[in-house]
Order: sequence, then C-alpha cells, then structure tokens
Amino acid sequence: SVGFKAGVKEYKLTYYTPEYQTKDTDILAAFRVTPQPGVPPEEAGAAVAAESSTGTWTTVWTDGLTSLDRYKGRCYRIERVVGEKDQYIAYVAYPLDLFEEGSVTNMFTSIVGNVFGFKALRALRL
Repeated sequence: SVGFKAGVKEYKLTYYTPEYQTKDTDILAAFRVTPQPGVPPEEAGAAVAAESSTGTWTTVWTDGLTSLDRYKGRCYRIERVVGEKDQYIAYVAYPLDLFEEGSVTNMFTSIVGNVFGFKALRALRL
C-alpha cells in the first residue's frame, strides 16, 4: 500500500498529457524528479505541473468563468535519467497567459513556488 495520496483524483488524469504538442507561446520547464516510493513517475510529473500552476487554485463559483484547460501546466513528457535509480526528467509546458505580463518574478515564483515542498517527491530540481 502506498503511504502517499495526492488527493481524491490523481493528478495524472488532468495534468499528464503525453499527446500535447507544445506551442511557441508556452513556457517550457524541465524538472528532475525523484518520486516517493510507490508514486509512478507520470503522477509525480503531473503533480509538479498541477502544484506549480492551477492545482492550488481554490474551487469557487466563478470557476465556470475561468478555463482550467487554458491555464493549467501540462506534463507532456517523462524520461528516465540514465544511470540514476528512480530519477526522471519531467517536461512541463505552461501557457504564457498563466503569468503576469512582463513579470519574471511572478513567473519564477509560480513555477517554483510551493512545489519544492511537495510530499509526492523525495527530490526535485528545476
């Protein structure tokens, strides 16, 4: 049995999109992730995409006015790190509209934010 549960719904159902084709307007990031034991790499990558984008948004009645699909980060590829046990590179695409225009600080804090303390991961590097 796995001691970690990301939530009621697995992140990979919404945030792991291997069929996604990146766009010229996407901000691309590569994270080196070490999932906790029992957490599949796809779930770990999706959790990074979620927790660094829309996964931390509170559900409110105005959600009908904002498209999750438009603003969410997407883990579109996972690669095993050669020669390293249980380490992967998770490639995440963020839509440019997720960030405040002209603010590198906003973009950096959004991507890095609270994801580095996330319990699904033993280690994370951007």
